[in-house]
Amino acid sequence: MPLARRLTLADAVAIGLGSMIGAGVFIVWGPALGAAGSGLLVALALAGVVAFCNATSSAQLAAVHPVSGGAYAYGRAELGPWWGFVAGWCFVTGKLASGAAMAMTVAAYVAPAGWQRPVAVVAVATLTAVTCVGVTRTARVTQMLVAVTLLGLVVVLAAAGAALPHAAPVPLPSGSPYGVLQAAGLLFFAFAGYARIATMGEEVRDPSRTIPRAIGIALASALAVYVLIGGAVVMTLGGGAESSTAPLADVVSAAGWTAAVPAVRIAAAAAATGALLALLSGIGRTSLAMARERDLPRFLAAVDRGHHVPRRAQLAAGAVVVAVVLAADLRGAIGFSSFGVLLYYFVANAAALQQAGTARRYPKPLQVLGVIGCATLAASLPLPSVLIGAAVVLVGVGLRAIRLGGDRHRRDTPTG
Repeated sequence: MPLARRLTLADAVAIGLGSMIGAGVFIVWGPALGAAGSGLLVALALAGVVAFCNATSSAQLAAVHPVSGGAYAYGRAELGPWWGFVAGWCFVTGKLASGAAMAMTVAAYVAPAGWQRPVAVVAVATLTAVTCVGVTRTARVTQMLVAVTLLGLVVVLAAAGAALPHAAPVPLPSGSPYGVLQAAGLLFFAFAGYARIATMGEEVRDPSRTIPRAIGIALASALAVYVLIGGAVVMTLGGGAESSTAPLADVVSAAGWTAAVPAVRIAAAAAATGALLALLSGIGRTSLAMARERDLPRFLAAVDRGHHVPRRAQLAAGAVVVAVVLAADLRGAIGFSSFGVLLYYFVANAAALQQAGTARRYPKPLQVLGVIGCATLAASLPLPSVLIGAAVVLVGVGLRAIRLGGDRHRRDTPTG
């Protein structure tokens, strides 16, 4: 049963922004500063360039392949089933880790000490239920959360402006080329939400026109927000943000606006909630596409007739995210998520590079730069993230090879 086309351009932009302007803007500055030091803004620019290449490739592919699954479907169509599988497997596993990071961020900002994990589990369960009752409801909830997040970020920027005349930022540590690349890979974690728009190809009205426009608008808006916030953090806190668990709250405190700190906490929780909601929905759609091709268990391919959503896939995604929440580390989850998603976009850029004729909307050098950029940033991430990510990819490849071998054996075995 196909999914229903109910989403408008505004819905698609809101869902993309809900993914991109999520918890990353509140938590990524410390790890990124630790890696890049004085090269933080260079790393941010580099992450933005790679994100732009990936976004244009996704937009070009989505216009020709308006189906669920994102680069999983694009890789299969343009490069072959194995490429598509690697993209889908990396997306699902990487975004499961990202979903856990978002849930833990919600809990970090709203839960009392000792209650973070239970609150994170409740957040995942609640939002999984939302994704099971219809995509238009998901879009409306995301729009509200994005609005709350942007209001909180306006408070942070206003506070930074007030603090600048008397700010005494801690000098930034010196950066290195490798540190800048590593920070760019970590910052990419915050930009990857436009994939969420592409995975909804079966649910957007006029997808060949709406999806490219939505991706461009969402990415440009998110990049502008990150440049402003990154500049505010550097000019207000400097190197002091490296050890901060809540750098944006510290920016507000530096201005003496202590009464506004709770508003920033609420905005952070809203941002993480919006990102988690979009992630759960995107994982469900990619899982649906993979299950249709038997790259995941076939029972996940069912679409609920009442709400037109892949309910089984959504429930399975929620259950796995809960399991990761109970065992995960926040910073490790960010690194692992970035590794998986960068490989996902590596396939997307390679697939777009194969397109020709009327399908081509952007010049090939952008896709070449995207392929090189994704591979470089993925290899530059912290070593544990690279090793764990590579092991997870190999596990997925091995499981698919076993399944295909079993299929061949059944075909070749004569029946009595």
